[in-house]
Amino acid sequence: MKLRSAQWYEGQGRNAYIHRAWMRRGAPDDAFTGRPQIAIANTASDLTPCNAHLNEVAASVRNGVYEAGGIPLDLPVVSLGETQVRPTAMLWRNMAAMATEEMLRANPIDGVVLLGGCDKTIPSLLMAAASVDLPAVVVPGGPMLTGTFRGTPLGCGTDVWRLSEEVRAGTLSQEQFTRSESSMIRSRGHCNTMGTASTMALVAEALGTIVPGMAGIPAPDSRLLEAAHGTGRLAVEMVAADRRPGTFLTKASFHNAIVALAAIGGSTNAVVHLLAIAGRLDIPLTLDDFDRIGSRVPVLVDLQPAGRFLMEDFHRAGGLSAVLREVRDLLDPDALTVTGEPLVAHIDDAPIWDPEVIRTREKPLVAEGGIAVLRGNLAPDGALVKPAAASPHLLRHRGRAVVFDSIEDFHARIDDPDLDVDADSVLVLRGCGPKGYPGMPEVSNMPLPKKLLEQGVRDMVRVCDGRMSGTAYGTVVLHVAPEAAAGGPLALVRTGDIIDLDVAARRLDVDVPAEELARRTPNEATVNGFANPRRGWERLYVDHVLQADTGADLDFLIGSSGSEVSRESH
Repeated sequence: MKLRSAQWYEGQGRNAYIHRAWMRRGAPDDAFTGRPQIAIANTASDLTPCNAHLNEVAASVRNGVYEAGGIPLDLPVVSLGETQVRPTAMLWRNMAAMATEEMLRANPIDGVVLLGGCDKTIPSLLMAAASVDLPAVVVPGGPMLTGTFRGTPLGCGTDVWRLSEEVRAGTLSQEQFTRSESSMIRSRGHCNTMGTASTMALVAEALGTIVPGMAGIPAPDSRLLEAAHGTGRLAVEMVAADRRPGTFLTKASFHNAIVALAAIGGSTNAVVHLLAIAGRLDIPLTLDDFDRIGSRVPVLVDLQPAGRFLMEDFHRAGGLSAVLREVRDLLDPDALTVTGEPLVAHIDDAPIWDPEVIRTREKPLVAEGGIAVLRGNLAPDGALVKPAAASPHLLRHRGRAVVFDSIEDFHARIDDPDLDVDADSVLVLRGCGPKGYPGMPEVSNMPLPKKLLEQGVRDMVRVCDGRMSGTAYGTVVLHVAPEAAAGGPLALVRTGDIIDLDVAARRLDVDVPAEELARRTPNEATVNGFANPRRGWERLYVDHVLQADTGADLDFLIGSSGSEVSRESH
């Protein structure tokens, strides 16, 4: 098979001379004749602390590529640090995907190893790989080790929410909260809970884009470097076999990813990312697929935020392969992986070493888990709730709406002692969707009113058109579509309206007659809360972003442009 890179390097003409000469820099002659050029798309950055160690991982990938006869090429790509970027890293997921896609297509590259970790990095890399359709394999950066505070293990993210609420409730001092800060992030790696970073690594493995058994290896573990080395070798093999995302990712692959998402009790953010990846592959995937497939899958992993343990425990207990073996009958046996073999071929010898962390089918954490998709007059195109992270007594609830028109409005009023709110109220926050914020930030898990925290209340029903961190918990209805800024009925809800939530019936409604809703228009404060950027990426994003129920990609990025080599540059 003739390599794609040969269209740059082959021949004796002036242009081939230019391409070779500027890349030579000590490379041997045969570097440009028949050796696969393997890009290492690396999201390492000091401003993405969860990915700061990826240069070391990349070095192991390089060694593997060299050993297998390829030429490794460092390709720094856009990196998004979930904890640092404002207003939200999600605003730039599509930009990162587009930039990576274009750089892969524009350069003399035959295959790519994708290095990610923090929440949006693996999704953006997979979206890019799907659209350019070159042989591609993911190397995840791995979770951090478990830190402790006052003798108690700390769940990165999850315990930030918990401890901060205890400060507001008056049960933890500000001094103690501040002291916990140095214990929260014990080592290199991403969050050690079943947040979005861990979820996306595990789901990407179930999808078939990571070497089986690799996702979940802790970042400081030397086995991660060993696996990265092997992945570098595999990338060269994938080029020889022409094993591209378009050749092995199918609807069956996404079926298995959804089963895994449900069984691990994974983040709701995986839904919007998987929808976007499927859109790049022209694979029909809908919210209903998540409910249809995931609702019959038990939650088997007892990890924060839905459970007790952390990712270091999960890896020790057997990891994803052990989970998938427990639900093997629910997997599609035809779905392939980057190895060229079916996913199910890699899970036969995968025992559970600790049944407290990874439960058996007979003793699940939650009998029917997954992510519930709600519809109703408040969410015509769908909304999500994660039952495993919610309070069971709130999954069927009617309550009076307390409405906030923006995150600023929320922060200004939530702790007002005179706010008319009680434990049965439903907190409604709008203007936080893809267009409205913009970027769909992780604000849906609204802090509870201070006066209710002081009374011992620890959960309330919350409804929002934004997202929430995968490390968060609570009875939070989110990803409401269409969002308020796109004309969704969430913009019409008024304080005092009765919100009716029935998760078992998959309903989310506001108890207002249809005729009354039709007469209403958004109030001035609601409209003023919507983003209206003047220029740049934010303007392009607001004009072209789709809604959460289809993946919140840009309308002109759906589908694939392939890897066809463009016209000559000189």
